[in-house]
Amino acid sequence: MSRWRPPSPKSSPYITPAGEMALKDELKQLWLLRRREVVPALQAAAAEGDRSENAEYIYRKKQLGEIDRRVRYLSKRLDVVEVVDRKPPNLERVHFGATVTLENDQGLVVCFRIVGADEIDAKKGYISVDSPVARVLLGKTVDDSVSVESPEGISSLLILEVEYE
Repeated sequence: MSRWRPPSPKSSPYITPAGEMALKDELKQLWLLRRREVVPALQAAAAEGDRSENAEYIYRKKQLGEIDRRVRYLSKRLDVVEVVDRKPPNLERVHFGATVTLENDQGLVVCFRIVGADEIDAKKGYISVDSPVARVLLGKTVDDSVSVESPEGISSLLILEVEYE
């Protein structure tokens, strides 16, 4: 069995201003703080001698690789993203950046904010614009009903409110 997997589909390039700032802060922290701590520790571990059995050297080398991989990703991603910093012309329709209040079949009220793929946070209720729920909500208005397929089956959602920050 092969370990090869097809590449994942590209996510949409949209991001909120807060999301862009978070990515820039993470890049700055990785480059200026974390990397500056790891490189001297790696050099000290390398100076200890036999690298093949030096656990500290192996750990630090792996840690530096992970930091560099994330730095490369963030640098490339920041070049591609498009910051959506203004409200859409029709504030009654669901668009990128909207906070949508929904009611499901059982009467449970949930609230989601549609954000970019790099900003997903389930605790805050942030969902990706590429997610199945967001895709069916885009362009809809208050009192529209949409159907979403989930692992439990098809569920119906009623849009109660659409807000923009």
